Amino acid sequence: MQKAIAVDSRFFVPSYWEDAKAELMKRDRIMRKLIPQFGDLHLVGRGEAFTTLARSVVGQQVSVKAAESAWQKFLLVCPKTTPAQVLKAGPEQLAACGLSKRKADYILDLADHFKAKRVNAEQWMEMDDEDVIADLTQIRGIGRWTAEMFLIFNLLRPNILPLDDLGLLKGISVNYFSGEPVSRSDAREVSANWEPWRTVATWYLWRSLDATSAEYQVITE
Repeated sequence: MQKAIAVDSRFFVPSYWEDAKAELMKRDRIMRKLIPQFGDLHLVGRGEAFTTLARSVVGQQVSVKAAESAWQKFLLVCPKTTPAQVLKAGPEQLAACGLSKRKADYILDLADHFKAKRVNAEQWMEMDDEDVIADLTQIRGIGRWTAEMFLIFNLLRPNILPLDDLGLLKGISVNYFSGEPVSRSDAREVSANWEPWRTVATWYLWRSLDATSAEYQVITE
């Protein structure tokens, strides 16, 4: 089980963060320069699985601003953000939040999976990364990228490398290849030096970008 330090009842800090920083700075000359620029900043995870996944679906293929606007409207319809509340709202009320019919269907399918216990949410903390990904991707609208973001921001897994994330590839391009485009193969080669702390290195590369990482995260699922 991944240990975390509670900041308050909603937010958690990975217990491994300081050790990971120290190891990355020893091994990687880019991380040695990059990590100190962000002082005491660190990944902060949210603890509620269904809310995290629902928000990911709402934010698919739209700008950060549009995603936030849709999420706030969604909260007016489903303030508790529970599977039962979402299912009760139904497709029409979800569509009124500004969600496409497809997104509304995805969120309803997510809620149905949780309510019917067709996903192993209570076991995710103890399951391997790939097993969690397999469990999540059976839900419509949740592909590997969304599952990896869940592993990073909800389960606080330390060694996730989201190769579909444009922010990660952009961060590697800027920091390791002087802005030249990079392939997945390039990313894998660079990241080999980060294990078992690829999540931490990825987070710092996101932070290194001028814009927020969310502007680079594109879902095509």
